[in-house]
Amino acid sequence: MSTWAFLGAGEFEPWHDEIDERLLDGRPGPVLVSPAAAAHEGDAVFDTWAAKGVAHYERLGVEVRVLPLRHRADAADDAVVAALDDAAMIFFSGGNPWRLAEMVRDTPFWARLRDRMDEGLAYAGCSAGVACLSPTTFDSDTEDMDAIFKPGLGTVPGVVFAPHWDTVDSWVPGATAYIERSVPTDQVLVGLDERTAMVGDGAEWQVDGLAGVHLRRDGDWEHLVAGSTFALEIA
Repeated sequence: MSTWAFLGAGEFEPWHDEIDERLLDGRPGPVLVSPAAAAHEGDAVFDTWAAKGVAHYERLGVEVRVLPLRHRADAADDAVVAALDDAAMIFFSGGNPWRLAEMVRDTPFWARLRDRMDEGLAYAGCSAGVACLSPTTFDSDTEDMDAIFKPGLGTVPGVVFAPHWDTVDSWVPGATAYIERSVPTDQVLVGLDERTAMVGDGAEWQVDGLAGVHLRRDGDWEHLVAGSTFALEIA
């Protein structure tokens, strides 16, 4: 059975220590930290996020490695793919979700990751690391709202994840209303507040963190706070 943690923002901060501990309980092997979604911003940005991830898991006493996935060609590299073989969890940190989707789509790396999840590998994604999974995702580098939606991986059909849900209007006024109008009502829209996560097995979920998770299904909203549980089939 797959195990997932979807974080709205705030990766590698103490608020998700207990989430990490639950995800890793009974799972031997290292955590793979992947800042791939920020790789297009340059080595300095990639290395900064990698260092934050290493420091976070070392503080928890967890073995951790940085996954050297920076370009699409790396997703076909035997050593990068093999890094998944003994991992307990992979953590994709933030950046541009569309670029992350393009990097791993239809690659040996992504195929092996899905196989390893069936074998027990836990998947954690923050911001871009969760938004990339939807059939439609966001190109966060564009300032043209009409061009912001791009193809995602479609790993989670019928669901659009919108991280930073409680802050996006402060970046672009009216952004949440625009996203609501743009996502068809036959798809589930999941707004993930910052420093908040939904954690589950692909069917049953718990809200953890400091704010909320917001689900629009069939036009109706559910606003869920930490400790709430809900059902949502994602695969």
